[in-house]
Amino acid sequence: MRLILLILVVILLLGALPTWPYSAGWGYYPSGGLGTVLIVLIVLALFGVI
Repeated sequence: MRLILLILVVILLLGALPTWPYSAGWGYYPSGGLGTVLIVLIVLALFGVI
């Protein structure tokens, strides 16, 4: 389970980088989604769910 979550976070990190020309107009949406996912994962880890 942790391996799947780690792979998911790495993929989201790569997707949040605005290095491709078509993603320049996305604004803060990818990094905001990544931040939300990271906050949820941290809260779940603190409560011992994962």
